[in-house]
Amino acid sequence: MDEAGFWKLVQVAHDEAKDDMDRKGEIVAALICKLSKADAADFQKHFDRKLHDAFDYRLWGAAYVIQGGCSDDAFYDFRVCLISRGKAAYDKALADPDSLADDEPDELTWFHEGYQYAVSDAVERMVGERVRGDPHPREPKGEHFDDETVFKRYPKLSTMMGYEDQL
Repeated sequence: MDEAGFWKLVQVAHDEAKDDMDRKGEIVAALICKLSKADAADFQKHFDRKLHDAFDYRLWGAAYVIQGGCSDDAFYDFRVCLISRGKAAYDKALADPDSLADDEPDELTWFHEGYQYAVSDAVERMVGERVRGDPHPREPKGEHFDDETVFKRYPKLSTMMGYEDQL
């Protein structure tokens, strides 16, 4: 499976389930279970690579503004949910994290824990074992944000989330 095939399956699940993350996980798992063993393993590797590519302080800062703080576990869930929205949403957020305000993010759809398990469990069923791609980076890309200036970096998100006084 190439990257285009990966994104096609992700988009099908998103289009059918929209923001129902449990349903989206069920759909993507069912789609993975229709793949060959090799394609299921490739799906997991693409998924992991996209998680790694989004391990960026710019995105973490946006997640921080959306949630009013963001632990490393919450940021992992956030990146998973971003992937689940499809290639266009993913690419747009990586290019301009403040553009996430256009999607009106909330905790239920952007910090949901579970989609990643739907993916890994379905892949494991198809392959017969856990599939791991490249190791996760030790540090996020980019410059770390700080509590005092993070809201200024994301004016649209900060305004949407009610932090106008922090700008």
